[in-house]
Amino acid sequence: MISPRLSTERGHFNHGWLDTFHTFSFGDYIDPRHMGYRSLRVINEDVIQPGRGFPMHAHHDMEILTYIISGSLAHRDDMGNGSSIEAGQMQRMSAGRGVRHSEFNPSESDPAHLLQIWIRPKALGASPSYETRSFDSEGTKLVASRDGRAGSLTLLQDVEIHKIDVAAGGRAAYDLQPERHAWLQVVSGDVTVDGQTRLSAGDGAAVERQAFIELRSDQGVEVLLFDLA
Repeated sequence: MISPRLSTERGHFNHGWLDTFHTFSFGDYIDPRHMGYRSLRVINEDVIQPGRGFPMHAHHDMEILTYIISGSLAHRDDMGNGSSIEAGQMQRMSAGRGVRHSEFNPSESDPAHLLQIWIRPKALGASPSYETRSFDSEGTKLVASRDGRAGSLTLLQDVEIHKIDVAAGGRAAYDLQPERHAWLQVVSGDVTVDGQTRLSAGDGAAVERQAFIELRSDQGVEVLLFDLA
């Protein structure tokens, strides 16, 4: 069963310096029907204007992933980490028992377009940690997992995140194991799921009670697939 969550249905706020869409309830956007999906709590699509961003603030007990679609984002935290993450890179910060960080668009001219993803960890009070990886744009890539295999980011939750790039006229397939659930989030392009559900950039969909997911695209698509317990 596929349950779409269309881009136009998301929460939306334009603060001038930040244009943000919320797939699930976040901040001032509260929708009891959309409080997250399984351990996936937040998917925010943000466009941050040049030289602007989020000043130092605190998090705890959350797996926070940032995927840069275009532009870059400068990260600083009280663990001593400081870096600029670029388009095609994904950053993972396990907030654990508590961490403070800031995020700014370092460009003087170009917006930063990104997805920020929050996942509830399996255990609370872990030591905070941080890592960044680059992933190319061909085929299906495991970008995050509980065991960090195949060069993926390491999560404190039974979740796998796959980055799927389908070329124009192409196809990709994913086997979903029994008792597992999936969330699809379209980063760019258009895709048809299982020959029946059409999704475009910004759209998402929950997939339940099926063992196979087929993605086809006429003009090319990039999708994040979350495989969830």
